[in-house]
Amino acid sequence: MWLVDQSDTNGLTYGGTVHIYRGARAVPTQTIDLGAATSTLCQARTGRNPVRPHMIVFNQKNTHAAISFVASGHVALIDTRTRQPVGCVSTEVGAGGARQAHAIWPTEDDRYLLVANQNGKKIERVRTEYATNTFTPEPAATVDLAGCTTPNGAPCQSVDLRPDNAPICPYIGSDNGPLFVSLRGGGMLVLNWRTTPMAIVAEYDKHNIPNNGCGFAEAKGKIFGDGGGGTANHLDGFSVFRLPMTGYSATNPPNTPAVERLFDDHSPNRDAHGTAVTRGERYVWVADRASNVAEVFDARSGARVNTINLVSPYSADPTVDLLDISPDGKWIFASTRGPNPLSGDPHASHGTDPGMLVIRVTDGGRSGEVRGLARITNIDAGGVQRADGHGIRLRTIP
Repeated sequence: MWLVDQSDTNGLTYGGTVHIYRGARAVPTQTIDLGAATSTLCQARTGRNPVRPHMIVFNQKNTHAAISFVASGHVALIDTRTRQPVGCVSTEVGAGGARQAHAIWPTEDDRYLLVANQNGKKIERVRTEYATNTFTPEPAATVDLAGCTTPNGAPCQSVDLRPDNAPICPYIGSDNGPLFVSLRGGGMLVLNWRTTPMAIVAEYDKHNIPNNGCGFAEAKGKIFGDGGGGTANHLDGFSVFRLPMTGYSATNPPNTPAVERLFDDHSPNRDAHGTAVTRGERYVWVADRASNVAEVFDARSGARVNTINLVSPYSADPTVDLLDISPDGKWIFASTRGPNPLSGDPHASHGTDPGMLVIRVTDGGRSGEVRGLARITNIDAGGVQRADGHGIRLRTIP
């Protein structure tokens, strides 16, 4: 399990740390200081240091990790066997002169990485040739989410439809189908990532797809997604929906195929975020980092069937963010946030125990029990805890 600490390398204003856990060990078997060789490579390739590592994914063969840096707009590539950086690219300058790399997703054929340039309001494509460690941004493929027009003639971004098109998370299903892109202000765009430029094949408005979604998951032939709070303009929210994997076409009317809304709760202190799918795709877990629970949904019917309390003797306020599950389906691992969160509105993302929560899956995936917490730490010169767990991903060793 690879866990990303968003905080700067101790003593620096850039970098960060990846903690690597193998098997059932509660302490990392190795750490990667992103302020060392990775920063040196990014400085050489882009002229800037990488700041705030946020999300991590692996390519399909698990030979490379890709890490997005949400503050500086970098994507760094790490050889998973040597633990050494082998590539670093930067997002483009976008809306208002901003650029960020909030989240990334690999295509199922390992041809590309798709990058959500959040405040730049762009979706970008990077060609990936892992055998030669060649990683090439393709600006001709970029979609300007703030300035584009949909096939139906509507503005991609507008007050009535999609008021804030900062892309949050990109996602592609196991069929290597279209790219689903969640948006900060609500609504969603679905893209054909193979064309140049990438083409919009479906548009959804804010009345159909909720704000701030980042919890895409695939189960029983459907794409599950969520919507949360955690931003100043939308503090609270917990929504779950699902869509079919196919049926997307530029000739469709808006909001087609239809969205199935499974659950909505806009009470205070709710914030849907990370997801996990249990063994056999029986259940989908959706973490709430504000309420310290996981809501459980039956993957076939879509019904909410349980609420799991993640408060335990190991942490009274774990603030679970993102999730992943062990290959045997017996354990779910969750990143936990720190007392000085570096992303998301502090009211939702403030935690007390940064690290990785270990949850035993029970009742066939319908429930779970917290069994431990692997803590991380990064104390600055003033004695302040800066560690802030976020990106987490399981790598199966070939």
